[in-house]
Amino acid sequence: MKILAYIEQRGGELKKNAFETVTAARTLAAQTGSSFSALLVGHDVAGLAERLAQYGAADVIVVDDARLEQYASRAVATAIAAVAAAEGSSVVLISNTSHGKDLAPRVAIKLEAGLAPDTVALAVQDGRIVATRPVYAGKARVDVAVATPVQVYSLRPNVFTASAAEAAASVRTATVGFGPKDFDAKVVETMVNTGKRDVAEADVIVSGGRGFKGPENFYLVENLAEALGGAVGASRAVVDAGWRPHSEQVGQTGKTVSPSLYVACAISGAVQHLAGMSSSKFIVAINKDKDAPIFSVADYGIIGDVFDVVPLMTQEVNALHGR
Repeated sequence: MKILAYIEQRGGELKKNAFETVTAARTLAAQTGSSFSALLVGHDVAGLAERLAQYGAADVIVVDDARLEQYASRAVATAIAAVAAAEGSSVVLISNTSHGKDLAPRVAIKLEAGLAPDTVALAVQDGRIVATRPVYAGKARVDVAVATPVQVYSLRPNVFTASAAEAAASVRTATVGFGPKDFDAKVVETMVNTGKRDVAEADVIVSGGRGFKGPENFYLVENLAEALGGAVGASRAVVDAGWRPHSEQVGQTGKTVSPSLYVACAISGAVQHLAGMSSSKFIVAINKDKDAPIFSVADYGIIGDVFDVVPLMTQEVNALHGR
């Protein structure tokens, strides 16, 4: 068995999910007694191999093309499939980010491989890989095994904890014959919120729901998030109402998060929201409805009005930090 881990980079920078993917590949390789390679696709990205080596990537393959300076999903999928075929890789790992959700099915089709999407755990049983993935909007989890000779797994971000493991990286270059249609569509511009923490990357998240009654009251969420050094999140209802941008939405139709601390303020706990945050390490719920579903997944619950509780929490956190 050979494992290929596609490493997502954006603008020549690695994000948290890159190290999670390397760690997952390294762990799976150890469990199966096989080898793994990390794949970088882009332009002038070979320098990123040194960072990957800090997480145990000893073999790094680079596909470099000036046309890949702007992300082009068809071209990247072609590169992943071509390298997997050339290397004889039977397992391909891709992070289940917005890019990964686009790439994984394309790669699976090109390799005639089965795909287990949004995987939250990988284990080896009787010599075969068993993937665990959520179903029914996170209400249940199932174990699945991919029966095809080549297998593709997309890994839920913020679930596979990255761990360091020093290795001396050997960098190889792969040549891919791109087709005329591979660059038909490409990303020409990415708008980034400056000065705000991304909920997908944050270790602490404070999310607000409809109980804040309007966008003018969301400063309470922002203040608590700032005191805790975290990011601001929001429920689907809040985003649909136009109070907050979609980039902050946590849930099945937003972003899946798994921070060390998730504070849910005035969020009832609809199934689609729980699907996006229930794997958080510690969950604190604040709601005046003692029967709110959010309390069923919370480690700590506060029954009370957010307009009373949140300012007091912010005050106490600031006091602990001498602010």
